[in-house]
Amino acid sequence: MSPTRTPPVARVGAYHVPVLLHEIEELLANATTVLDCTLGGGGHSAAFLERGMRVTGVDRDPRALAAARERLVDYEKSGQFRALLGNYADVGGAGLADIEKFDGILLDLGVSSHQFDDLSRGFTFREGAPLDMRMGTDADVDAAELLNTIDEVDLSALLRAYADEPRAARMAREIIRRRERRPFATADDLVDAIRAVLGPRSGAPDFARIFQAVRIAVNDELAGLERALPDLRDRLTPGGVLAIISYHSGEDRLVKNAFRDWSTACTCPPRLMMCACRGVPLGETLTRKPVSATDEEVDGNTRARSARLRAWRLSR
Repeated sequence: MSPTRTPPVARVGAYHVPVLLHEIEELLANATTVLDCTLGGGGHSAAFLERGMRVTGVDRDPRALAAARERLVDYEKSGQFRALLGNYADVGGAGLADIEKFDGILLDLGVSSHQFDDLSRGFTFREGAPLDMRMGTDADVDAAELLNTIDEVDLSALLRAYADEPRAARMAREIIRRRERRPFATADDLVDAIRAVLGPRSGAPDFARIFQAVRIAVNDELAGLERALPDLRDRLTPGGVLAIISYHSGEDRLVKNAFRDWSTACTCPPRLMMCACRGVPLGETLTRKPVSATDEEVDGNTRARSARLRAWRLSR
């Protein structure tokens, strides 16, 4: 089952444009309580609140949290909305009790447009931008420190796994060679290293791919998502829906595999003579294939181009 495709409602927030808003609203239409695990500027949450839902928003970025609270101040004052500083990979650490459950849970992974546009945050490969890329203060190192300290083998593995880079080993050697002369500090340093390996005709798609790989490593994004999935599933009320928007093939693969396993009656290894697992599916996948943005939405918000939405519902 996939959400009905109709033109999305154009709602532009002060922080960023919420991606796949219409599809998310449709999937969570029956929810009365929602956990928005990646609050950002509050675009999705604003839509939920307008529908009368009670919303708890979590974000690891203090600036994003402040922007959302300013935007949704009236809802917060009325008690319909609350905002918590924390990482979706550990929502318990953000202040949620273990017994607290929700009818709908949303994860909008990746980086907001505002974070990209703020040069000081270091997510962009624009000239002069610092190599930072930390989504919140909980990240152990920034991008510069990672690139200046990681060993060659691990760096090569990072570029291969997160950027699908066929020349990962050569690029790792080039980064190590360059940092021995001068530590990496700005986006220019990494762009120059990429061009040295991929050639002068390399451009924005190549830079975006490599920068995304470094950002994923800095913020421990894939490992965090893997930890979060079963915890978020267990925070659903019976019949509750978990909706996840991903922007990277590794993210989408984790989500797809988790939803498939939860929707399968038996997850035992094929060679096991007798079923030793739960024996019944935990719920059902609502999106047979990942839902992508319409051409109309992409024209208005290029960030939506790589978005992939999957949803799963817990059994009643």
